[in-house]
Amino acid sequence: MAPHPTCPPCDAHRPQWGFTLVEVLVALVIVAMAALAAQQAGQALLRAAQRQPEQWLAQLCAHNAQVALRLSPGFPALGSSRSACWQGGVEHIVELNIDPTPNPSFRRVDVRVLQPGSEVVLAQLTTVLGRH
Repeated sequence: MAPHPTCPPCDAHRPQWGFTLVEVLVALVIVAMAALAAQQAGQALLRAAQRQPEQWLAQLCAHNAQVALRLSPGFPALGSSRSACWQGGVEHIVELNIDPTPNPSFRRVDVRVLQPGSEVVLAQLTTVLGRH
């Protein structure tokens, strides 16, 4: 680029290369936010992967409680009960609620599986049982 005829030669007419400090800082903030979002997503996936076997074992306990009711010879009595269930070397608490339905020949069965020592629900199944 040729200097302007009335302007003495100076560095102002030379093209500038590079980024300003503000541009660099904005880029760093964007990269930091993306890295933080990726870290949080990775932690969420890790927590889900750690919780999956625990929920699967709890689901087995809930299903076993339902099967035991289906195989019992009598019509289930109304009420609530709690019992322990061991799956994979881990104790779970099975909470069983049997409620009436509008049709007296059926019972609503709610099974909840809790972590021992807490009220965290790991699995929940609901079904309707009829008279044999």
